[in-house]
Amino acid sequence: MAELIVISTLNGVLFGMLLFLLSSGLTVIFSMMGVLNFAHASFYMLGAFFGYQLTRWIGFWPALVIAPLLVGVVGMGVERYGLRNTHKHGHVAELLLTFGLAFAIEEIVSMIWGKSPVDYRVPAVLDFPAFTVFSTNYPAYKIFMLVVSVVIFIALLVTLKRTRVGLIVQAALTHPSMVGHLGHNVGRVFMLVFGVGSALAGLAGVIAGPSLVTQSDMAALLGPILFVVIVFGGLGSLPGAFIASLLIGLIQTFAVALNGSLASVFGPLDPSLGPSPLTDIWNVTIAQIAPILPYLLLVLVLIFRPMGLLGTRES
Repeated sequence: MAELIVISTLNGVLFGMLLFLLSSGLTVIFSMMGVLNFAHASFYMLGAFFGYQLTRWIGFWPALVIAPLLVGVVGMGVERYGLRNTHKHGHVAELLLTFGLAFAIEEIVSMIWGKSPVDYRVPAVLDFPAFTVFSTNYPAYKIFMLVVSVVIFIALLVTLKRTRVGLIVQAALTHPSMVGHLGHNVGRVFMLVFGVGSALAGLAGVIAGPSLVTQSDMAALLGPILFVVIVFGGLGSLPGAFIASLLIGLIQTFAVALNGSLASVFGPLDPSLGPSPLTDIWNVTIAQIAPILPYLLLVLVLIFRPMGLLGTRES
């Protein structure tokens, strides 16, 4: 039991920090631009495939730097030539654009790399156990993923709250005309914000690709839970996204590891009742419902606190 708790906690924190690395970019884009980007998980997938391809050509460490930059450039192009033109038509047009873009990116990735998983491996220098917990060896690469996620969280907070760049970006959202009169190019600021958010998603893909499965449907698998995180934490709240990511990561990881059910706690139902929906529900384990727990949590949050944990209602 102690081993289960320790390993599940480590895996839960790691999964939560990966979710934060993904959701942080989407949160920054929404908080600064008011754009809810449905293609954000596709940028994560692009980061993973760019990282895989560049690793084959020049190695993992150069790919760790170059792949997110390439994804950031793609993101800036989407903002400059797509979202900027549709912004005048309202948020519905922006949502439809990013929704269609997500499908387009998935099809392009499938045509180039195929639908089967690619052989994206952990770099040899990090392919060893960092430490042993009871009888389980914990990989050094997972510790590396955790460290990168924590560093990104601290860097984002410092940049947005303590630097002149962060102040200009935040002011550009609420008072764009004033920022323009002060000599700043507001359009360029928004384009850079969108590029940075996309690059963060690409970075998440580069470091998660060797640990998870890198394939053309990875965006569709992780995309829905990404929106659970940002709604649960509060739209536009970076600390809220951080807390929500950790909570969802821990809840889902522990749920997967538990095989308990109502039948194991209260005993089996009377056999005379025969097969029925109640019997099926009575025997369902926590591990079986683990994939839907984040969405049940989302429903509860929307009912009792629609603004999320640290979100605020718009005036």
